Amino acid sequence: MPMTSKAVPPTPPAPPVPSGPAKEARSAPDRLLSVLGAFDLAHPALCLTDISRRAGLSLSTAHRLVNALTEWGALERDDSGLYHIGLRLWELAALAPRGLALRQLALPHLEDLYEATHENVQLAVRDGAEVVYIEWLSGRSAVGVHIRVGARWPLHATGVGLALLAHSDPEFQEEYCAGPLAVFTPYTVTEPARLRRMLAEVRRTGVAVSSRQVTDDALSVAAPVRGPGGSVVAAVSVVVPQADAQVPVLVPAVRLAARGISRGLGWQPEKGA
Repeated sequence: MPMTSKAVPPTPPAPPVPSGPAKEARSAPDRLLSVLGAFDLAHPALCLTDISRRAGLSLSTAHRLVNALTEWGALERDDSGLYHIGLRLWELAALAPRGLALRQLALPHLEDLYEATHENVQLAVRDGAEVVYIEWLSGRSAVGVHIRVGARWPLHATGVGLALLAHSDPEFQEEYCAGPLAVFTPYTVTEPARLRRMLAEVRRTGVAVSSRQVTDDALSVAAPVRGPGGSVVAAVSVVVPQADAQVPVLVPAVRLAARGISRGLGWQPEKGA
């Protein structure tokens, strides 16, 4: 299926740049973290000048911190002089229970879901008001959304986001529904009352369906992944062309994958569930 549209994940704005005495008045840890925070999906490679500007640091301070981070392995410098996030941070990220560890446990179930559908399969977690993708298996169909590991989207616009939002704290849900909701297509749900009804339906059925909310050619079916105590820690979904979507066929496959990952995490369903 040819690509009909393409939505690009919202690009986070550059960190605010302090001026005057406040520019260097921050604590040492804050300055160090601001260097790492200068990198994002839209800026994976930066020169020293760009790091200094985006981190809000003087060139000399940025140079000192970048050298320290490079020596430790948090940053790497390529032959052209640009800096990238280093493998040392990737090694640490592997220890995160919601990061690579979850990804590795879930991968066999994601592969089974792919084999059952041959469509795009994804695994995501919630970070504040956004969904963060920690795994993506590309399917045969060319729907408009191109996700990669680490990409972020607002919760209300995706199937995995709806599954995660529906099982978040009621106070957070209410605050999110009442806030400004980003629009990507004419089908993006932005009315608070309608979004609340969708979330209630997700809790009732155990699955979330997001149709043409991000691009006008894609539909996703998602299910929540539960941890040992039963709380929702992630969501898994399949993304298919909207025109050919067979939701009743996809729902059992997605549920099975989510259930398998949940059991791997130590979740035990209630008797009769």
